[in-house]
Amino acid sequence: MDFMDYLASLPAGKLDGLYESLWTCQAVLRSLPPLGKLYVLRLLHVEQAVGGKSLSDWAKPDAGSKHAFAVERLQRMRVLLETRERTGKKEVVSYLLNPAFQTNLRQALCVGGLPPREPASLKAGARQLSFSELDAYADRKWESILLELVASGSSSHSIITETFTRAGLISSNENGWQITELGFQFLLADKSTQLWAVLREYVAAAEDRGMDTSSLICFLLELGFLVVGQPYDTGGLTAVELKMVEELALLGLVKIQKGSRGESWFVGTRLAASLCASLSESSTGHTVEGFMLVETNFRVYAYTSSKLHLEILKLFVRVEYQLPNLVVGGISRESVNHAFACGIAADQIISYIRKHAHPKIAHRTPILPETVADQIRLWEHDRNRVKTTPAVYYENLPSKEMYDAVVRHVRTLGGLLWEHAGHRRLVVRADLHEEVRNFMRKYASRAQ
Repeated sequence: MDFMDYLASLPAGKLDGLYESLWTCQAVLRSLPPLGKLYVLRLLHVEQAVGGKSLSDWAKPDAGSKHAFAVERLQRMRVLLETRERTGKKEVVSYLLNPAFQTNLRQALCVGGLPPREPASLKAGARQLSFSELDAYADRKWESILLELVASGSSSHSIITETFTRAGLISSNENGWQITELGFQFLLADKSTQLWAVLREYVAAAEDRGMDTSSLICFLLELGFLVVGQPYDTGGLTAVELKMVEELALLGLVKIQKGSRGESWFVGTRLAASLCASLSESSTGHTVEGFMLVETNFRVYAYTSSKLHLEILKLFVRVEYQLPNLVVGGISRESVNHAFACGIAADQIISYIRKHAHPKIAHRTPILPETVADQIRLWEHDRNRVKTTPAVYYENLPSKEMYDAVVRHVRTLGGLLWEHAGHRRLVVRADLHEEVRNFMRKYASRAQ
């Protein structure tokens, strides 16, 4: 479930309240499929309901599935409201835009050009950070959070640990915190997917703490429209927003700076700008530099000095040499079986390698040699060919009649795994053992 699916799951009243924010309306518009955007823009200045037939005529004749998907998405987000009116024996379905969404989106698009907040003027002695410095800061913060997830299964910050726990990325036992199968899969996802998954659970966790989620969501989406690198005064923030800025700084979305006289301001990073840059295309704000080379002989060369990259590579690569900016290793049955045991799928490994391909080979087709991709899938297939099920083995049943009765009974329960009628042997699911024993006792008592 992505962040917009989370918004769609909110109660109707709360979702309508979010549409009182110009920035939420613009963020939702960006998240819509192309046909959905077209319908919204055509209906933006239409005050009365439009018939369902008229709406479907706006799509090409061969775009029926895309039309249905767009309308379904618009209705789930309560952007498009359905009305039904009976005329005679026929029921006419019409649509109109959500009034709050329509009013605020119209204002945003017609007035436009104004940032959510006015940038603050830097005090004497303060220096404006460059884009490269902000990118390095955001990457460092985000990687440190993920590195803690890999290394210890928890974070030194309680709010991050709580968020990861809610997302199912980590769990606790008698030995402490540990990363889950979902957590390993999370590590191989792209940054945009990771970010929205964390923020979705962050908002849900904040609701449990009694915070106003409507204010949180509106401010979160507003961050995506701030000018990257510009300072914004924290003095104009509410208590909820100030708390949120402090916690989002842990993720690298903003950087907080303080002046010599106690004043403070926050600066949005490209990571924050990516929140609304293209929700429908999962843009990460700036291009990720690839670093991996995989040869047809399964040798892996990773030109990186990132500790996080190294830990992720260890999930499916047998690391042989580690130099200051180069990791050399290989992909083998044993190394990928380790990844499979962690809950990672073959296609996730292949996708990760392709997304992080070195620029020298990123233009090739295919980026990853087909022999390597096919072999990784075959290794996964081999692992999944045999399925283990806890079971109980029965033999030497007293009579053929009892054997046949037990087999029929177990088969009706869907628990028969194997049988050999000639030797009166059968294997039954372990969870049905007591049921089978009781059935045998009753059958034996009736037979006496």
